[in-house]
Amino acid sequence: MRGSVLVLAKAPVAGRAKTRLAADLGDDLAAELAAASLLDTLEAGAAAYPPGRRVLALAGDLHGAACEAGLRAAAADWLVIPQTAPRFADRIVDGHRQAHRLAGGPVVQIGMDTPQVHAALLRGLAELAHDHERPVLGPAVDGGWWVLVTTQPAQATVLAGVPLSRADTGRLTASALEAAGHPPVLGPLLRDVDEVGDADEVAAAAPHSRFARLWREHAGRAGSQAVPVDRDESPG
Repeated sequence: MRGSVLVLAKAPVAGRAKTRLAADLGDDLAAELAAASLLDTLEAGAAAYPPGRRVLALAGDLHGAACEAGLRAAAADWLVIPQTAPRFADRIVDGHRQAHRLAGGPVVQIGMDTPQVHAALLRGLAELAHDHERPVLGPAVDGGWWVLVTTQPAQATVLAGVPLSRADTGRLTASALEAAGHPPVLGPLLRDVDEVGDADEVAAAAPHSRFARLWREHAGRAGSQAVPVDRDESPG
């Protein structure tokens, strides 16, 4: 078994997590969905790699987070490091640097927005990077990327000059890696959860996940509320 897993996550505190989902669903449900997604992600990482090869870079504090007790238990066997840099790109760079130092490479870095990932996929991406001796970049449906596998920490430093959270972030990241002499191997295309439509698609792709179960519960509640409503607007 080669490599390690690095999860970059934000504490799922209501009002601070999944703000785009919260605009449609409310702060509490958005935080619960974020927590479910993070729990699924930590479970996949733990199934892929043993203790000592799992790093969680956490922004914020789990105190007061949705599913706080469950998250603390799930993270107990992870190396937890704080995200301290002011810019998100710099926090990713620091995460890769520390993961290579603490757990060894290739470092498979994901976020908390793809609860459909599984252990075999994570290990396979590390093997792909090792076999090609190059980074692996997995594009996201929205034009960004959902996974970056680095074989050396310097590869992540290109992110300092890449604008994130844009429709061309994936393309620009691939170009920056290539320009730095590290042309990436293309990983599989996945959808991350930002909007309500994303949640529908991801829940369907991972029907047995915590995220999907919670999403179905929400849909069921919204559907039951729709029966007595006599107006044109959508419920829930």
